[in-house]
Parts: sequence; structure tokens; C-alpha cells
Amino acid sequence: MSTGRPAVLIVGAGPAGTRAAETLVAHGLAPILVDEAAQGGGQIYRHPPAGFARPASALYGFEARKAQAVHAALAAVRGRLDYRPNTLVWSVEAGTAHTLGPDGIARLRFDALLLATGAMDRVLPFPGWTLPGVFTLGGAQVALKAQGCAIGEPVTFLGTGPLLYLVAYQYAHAGATVAAVLDTARATDALRALPDLFLGGRTLAKGLWYMAWLRRAVPVRRGVTPVAAEGDGRLEAVRYRDRRGRAHRVACAGLGFGYGVKSEVQLAELAGCEMAFDERVRQWLPVSDADGRARRGVLYLAGDGAGVAGADAAELRGRLAALALLADHGVAVDRSAQKRLRVRLGRILRFRDALERALPTPYRLAATLPDETIICRCETVTAGAIRRGQSLAPAEINRAKAFTRVGMGRCQGRVCGLAAAHVLAATRGCPVAQVGRLRGQAPVKPLDIGAGARAAVEDGARAASI
Repeated sequence: MSTGRPAVLIVGAGPAGTRAAETLVAHGLAPILVDEAAQGGGQIYRHPPAGFARPASALYGFEARKAQAVHAALAAVRGRLDYRPNTLVWSVEAGTAHTLGPDGIARLRFDALLLATGAMDRVLPFPGWTLPGVFTLGGAQVALKAQGCAIGEPVTFLGTGPLLYLVAYQYAHAGATVAAVLDTARATDALRALPDLFLGGRTLAKGLWYMAWLRRAVPVRRGVTPVAAEGDGRLEAVRYRDRRGRAHRVACAGLGFGYGVKSEVQLAELAGCEMAFDERVRQWLPVSDADGRARRGVLYLAGDGAGVAGADAAELRGRLAALALLADHGVAVDRSAQKRLRVRLGRILRFRDALERALPTPYRLAATLPDETIICRCETVTAGAIRRGQSLAPAEINRAKAFTRVGMGRCQGRVCGLAAAHVLAATRGCPVAQVGRLRGQAPVKPLDIGAGARAAVEDGARAASI
């Protein structure tokens, strides 16, 4: 156990990263806090651009006070840490993070790494999802929060999960014309999740309020099956089947779709985290203990990057991970505070588990996607190509990648990886865990050619000097 002050790097300045930084600063440390955005808050509490007219109450709704509290917490500690916005961490190895920021390529040395990388949209493709006018739910929310505009008029929302109803409500409340909200989950799914749903307390109450408000304002359909987005050059309508199999068509100029969010885990894998398959969310997640400890003294996980649980849980996890890091390095921490945080987090995690059961992602649809459906939009790899490619190699997603190029594009499989794995598993008739995961590779997000070339030259020079 170290008794010195470790050099700590925090990646991500959302609710988890902010609370972790606040906790470390309160105990005398001055961590480096790196974030891709120009300002902290993460996706959930995204700052509006300068001069944005909408007040916080309109921008964040019921969460306005929480958003402002997170923003204020970061502002209070900015002068006591090394804060680096507009900076991407694109790789991690052996005590070094590789970054790209306003001053170009850099390497940051650290003794301890705390990853608060958050989550991104969970996508299950369907015919027409690459048409102009079709956005993920997260993309639709960014357009409203950061640009103050709708993705189309009228707009339809499709998918399931809490984000579906939140974004639809935000659009309708802002004055956009919402043609329909189409939920793939059935009412009977929620019944099976009782009574753990009631652990959500105010969070559940707000969700029910959003749903009730929407039902009074726009058509809400449950138990639907997506068929296609269609249009001549851009989106014109969405077709779906209702729970009785009847066909419907909704005319719209914008479509926001998605099935909640999934953890961003690429940096955790590159940093050496053990990965394990989580059957509940059908995703490979980094392994850590209840406090976010992945490798004692070295690697810690917080927020949705450790498993999606929402903003409230992210704040708790950020504090817990920071306290675990401090304790592992010989800094005295309040054990009773840790216990209280764990109890509060446990209730939220049980509630989130119930939400996954109440609003399940319909992965079964991967088995029936038409062959021409694009799965990997970067490389234009279709469901049929994946199905044909599986006959050339064992049922393993990285072999499918080698034969079809799925996951080789700009997103590095972050968008298409889950869907491709489910198409492959359905084709081979095996559990999705059996086909494995697309292995994380650097850079985790695209670099421009000049930056990549400079990094390669620097690596070559460093190797030559050893």
C-alpha cells in the first residue's frame, strides 16, 4: 500500500468523473481530469452553447437542480486540478494515456487511472436506419440540447427504454410535433419486473409522469415490431407492425430510435480490465468490485462505463471509486460514508435491473432482419454478409470481422458490434456470449491522419531510443 500522493488521471467529466474529482481534491490530491467535451456534465447534463436562450429548467426538466449541482461542483474544483477539456484519450497502456487535445498529441503518465467513460446509444439496426433524417435517441437529444433544434418535423420516436420517453417528452414539451412514440416493449414485461420497479422512487414517478403526459399529447403504441424506415433519398415514413401483427405507416421527416444505452468499455479493456459477459444487458463489461476497484491501486471504474445505471448512480459510483483509490494509497477515508454510498447504490442497481426487464431490448429481431439490412454502416456490411461469412470460419465475432470487415470502420464496432454478434449467434443457433466480443483496439475513436502520423513517428523514435 502506497502512503504517497499518487498521480491520478480521471477520464470523463460527467456526473461520475466530476464527483470523483471533487472527492480526490477534498482529500488533498490534484488529479488530471480529461474530457472530450468543451465543458463538463457529460451527455445527461450537457452544457448548452454560449448564448443559448433556453433556461436550465427547460433544458433539463426535473433534473435541472442536479445538472446545476454537477456543473457547480466542477466549477468549484477547477482551480485545484489539471482540467483538460476538448481532449480525447485514444489509448491507454502501462501507466500512460495517449491523448489528442487542442495542443495536439500528448502522453499523460499516471499512477492510478479512474475511468468514467459513460455510455452511448444501444443500436439494433433495421431496414432504412441509415437514411438521412434517422438519428439515434442520443443524437436527437444532442440536437435539442446543443443546437436548440428538432431532427425533423414531424418526428417519430422508436425503440424502448427510459430514454425513449424522456427524449419524446423533451421534444413535445419544446414545441416539436411528435407524430408517434413506438415502444417495442409490452405492458406484460413491466408486470414481471415488479416489485423492484418501486425501488425507483422519484425516478420511477418521473418516468410514469413522462409516459402519462405523452399519452395525453401524442399517439403512444406498445408492443410494436419495427419494419422499415422508408423514403426517396431521405426519411419520409416509418413502417411497423402492432402487437397483433397489423401493418402501420407513420409519415415523418425525423426519426429518433434506440434501445437505451450501453457502456463504453474500450479504454477499460485496453487498460487491462478483465471482461465478463453480463446476461442482463447482453454486453461484455469490465469486472470491478462494488466500489469500482478493477486493479487495486491502479485502475478504477465509475459511472455508466462500469455498467449502465443512470446519472444518480454515476455520482455515487464516482465518489465510491475515488474513496477506494484513496484508501488503496493509504489516505484515511470515512468508512461509514462508503457504507452509506453502497446502500444507496444497491437500491438503484436493483431498480435498473428491473428496468431492463420491464423494457427489454428486442434482440430476437436480429434473427429475422432481411439480408440486405446494413449492420455496419461504416463498411456497408449487411446482415446477409455476416450470415454468409459465418460459414467460412468458427462462430466468433473477430473471425467474422476478418472475413466481412464488420467493425473495421470509424466506430471500431462501438455502434455495430452488439448487433453483429446477435446476428451471428442467431445464424449459428448459439448463445450470444459464445461468439465473443470485438476486441478493443487503439485508437478507440478516429484520429485525423496528421495526428496519427505524428503519434507513429513519436512511437518509432521512442522505440529506437530504448
